[in-house]
Amino acid sequence: MKQAKKTMIGILMILMLVLGFAACKGKESGKIELTVLNYFDMTVANASDEITVIWDQFEKDNPDIKLVREDLFNEPFHNKTESYAASGQMPDVIYAWPSGRSTTLHSQRLLKDLGPLVQKDNLAPLYTPVALDPSQQASGYMGILPQSMTATNAFFVNLEVLRDCGLEPAKTYTELKAQVPILKAKGYETILMANEDTWVMQSCLFSLVAGRFCGEGWEQKILSGQAKFTDPDFVAALNFIKTLYDDGIINRTTITTGYGDVVGLFATNKGAYYIDGDWRVGAFITDKSTGQALISPDKQKDIRITVFPEIDIPGVKLNRSNSVVLGVGWGMSASIPAGSAKEEAAWKLIKWLVGKDVLAWRVQTGGVPSPSRTDIDMGSLNLEPMQVAIANLGKEYDKATVVIDGAFDGPVYTPLNDGLQAIGMGSQTPQQVAAITQAAFDAWKASQ
Repeated sequence: MKQAKKTMIGILMILMLVLGFAACKGKESGKIELTVLNYFDMTVANASDEITVIWDQFEKDNPDIKLVREDLFNEPFHNKTESYAASGQMPDVIYAWPSGRSTTLHSQRLLKDLGPLVQKDNLAPLYTPVALDPSQQASGYMGILPQSMTATNAFFVNLEVLRDCGLEPAKTYTELKAQVPILKAKGYETILMANEDTWVMQSCLFSLVAGRFCGEGWEQKILSGQAKFTDPDFVAALNFIKTLYDDGIINRTTITTGYGDVVGLFATNKGAYYIDGDWRVGAFITDKSTGQALISPDKQKDIRITVFPEIDIPGVKLNRSNSVVLGVGWGMSASIPAGSAKEEAAWKLIKWLVGKDVLAWRVQTGGVPSPSRTDIDMGSLNLEPMQVAIANLGKEYDKATVVIDGAFDGPVYTPLNDGLQAIGMGSQTPQQVAAITQAAFDAWKASQ
């Protein structure tokens, strides 16, 4: 009898454990799972904090949502995005551009229109008008909620290097050219760039150059058929890139310089100037997890950030201009059913990722120079000198022109990107690159 009672108790205990496990499992399976494709640059200062500050915190605050995150950077990210698009199996939430590298997502309408969700939650007063302007996105609707505006040309000036050579920052192209032999004699490069990645020259310099030679709205003239890439002004812009290489202002060795390597070269005084986008400031500032910075706050005072100098040669229509585009942000897969629990969860995540707390953190840690939110008190943030300089970059130019990979689709800008590198290598002439780009545009136009 005692043995039977013991057996019964044992069975009951096992049953309770099984039921408890099943309940826990049921609770876990009741979570809404979101797949996320995240653009994650581990070389940026404070990158390691992103996991805890942004992703872990969201899951902590939302225990009913489980995130399955994939972190990729640069070309692997874009390649994976295209693979997802081709398969028709998009992640639930994805980091994306308003056009350019994310054109496929927009043109194939793989991103849900976030406009109705923005309107439902009355978010308009919290963001700059341009950030919520659907005409700024390749889809024609709000495929992403952007986190910033982006100036793709930031001209970093190392005053310490220039002082060592008895020089002042070049204000014109003529002055810049005159500095080349003086800098070379001291062992310095004039301009550092990461031209191994073909998008860098197009986005971070040539878009500015094209705007200066072709004028405001030049891209609309091409898109409407009123102008061509083979017209003299665009060819002159391409020829200017050849001139930069021929004059030694940009060394041909930059074509083998990777995007992850160039920041170290500039930080260690290998060149007087450095060209990148405004976002790259985040690579130089203090990483709070280590207390180290590529350029210490004290030394940052010797770094000036402006735009490429005045191009004082015939044919230029604009100066003191910069190439500017709506910044990156977050979108949602169009396949998520409207009004579903998954849509609610994905929208909650996007609002968090482009919300006040996250963007304030990104500003302070160098990830976002110019946030799209209007309710962030910049004066209350602890910013280093280079962050303050990049925040004031807008005061360094008078006109904003387009970024080419934001104005044209991939089939058009990809051969141009490759052609700009070919000009540097001397394997194609500016006229050949113009003709190839125009042929790519004509083929793209015919396919629409």
